[in-house]
Amino acid sequence: MSTTTPEKRETVASVVMVDYGLGNLRSARRGLERAGADVTVSDDPETFADADGIVLPGVGAFSEGMENAGPFREALAEAADRGQPIFGICLGMQMLLTSSEEADHAGEGEVEGLDFVPGRNVRFDEGQKVPHMGWNELHVQRDHPLVDGVDGEYAYFVHSYYAVPDDDGAVVATTDYGVEFPAIVANEAGNVFGTQFHPEKSGETGLQILRNFVELCADQ
Repeated sequence: MSTTTPEKRETVASVVMVDYGLGNLRSARRGLERAGADVTVSDDPETFADADGIVLPGVGAFSEGMENAGPFREALAEAADRGQPIFGICLGMQMLLTSSEEADHAGEGEVEGLDFVPGRNVRFDEGQKVPHMGWNELHVQRDHPLVDGVDGEYAYFVHSYYAVPDDDGAVVATTDYGVEFPAIVANEAGNVFGTQFHPEKSGETGLQILRNFVELCADQ
């Protein structure tokens, strides 16, 4: 759980970070730049096609996130179909799924997610303190470029809902908080994925994940 600030790497890939009004842009951008990304923060969907990869950050409510991301939905779907790497962080990961209980709890009815990873986000049980906040160990469940070198390492989580994919094969890594839940998910093709935790706040473990993402982008 080191918090040592590493030197910035030589730029190896171009990344667009989607600015839809709810992202933790500053620290996420800084982490990506340290990992070797040339980062453009953009609210223009037309910038997606020229990037090596796309990051969908997020802090806040699912319904507001999806409302704000509405103008980007088509461009993100096209990027996913092209095979571009798309990386959702925290709320951004939850938005990759089909729906979330969070909208129901808020009395907002059913809110449609991006549906890149079929499934639903559910709230932790009433007996568990929410939000879940702190460092948790990652347990890699299957091979994926994003998790090279991080099995058994710790990452920093802040959330009240967690993903339940329809297909267990979508689960790349898990962690535990009274219940085992996905820490990382990915679509069937492997190019759309997300972390429930914040890699930009997860020290050396997070930096390794960001490096893995940047290298994946560079290989496209």
